Amino acid sequence: MDKNIRKLRNQDNNPCIDESDASQQCLNVNSYDKSMCTNYFLRYKSCRKYWQNIMVLRRREGVKPDMPTAAERQEMIAAIGGKPY
Repeated sequence: MDKNIRKLRNQDNNPCIDESDASQQCLNVNSYDKSMCTNYFLRYKSCRKYWQNIMVLRRREGVKPDMPTAAERQEMIAAIGGKPY
């Protein structure tokens, strides 16, 4: 597998894998009719925006790594009662 693909599929690097997979599956099911998958695209976009904001806050506060690990993200999501996007 290509190095870049492995990086994108890594749960620690990409917090929105589930949303990405869901939007891709929607496209596959609907013969790539993008109008049928708008909700999936919006959910992915919201996910990316949410975690980007978390990264910016952590960077400002000097927390390393900038992106929380998959385990940390699960704890954060559980603490707020579910995904905020």
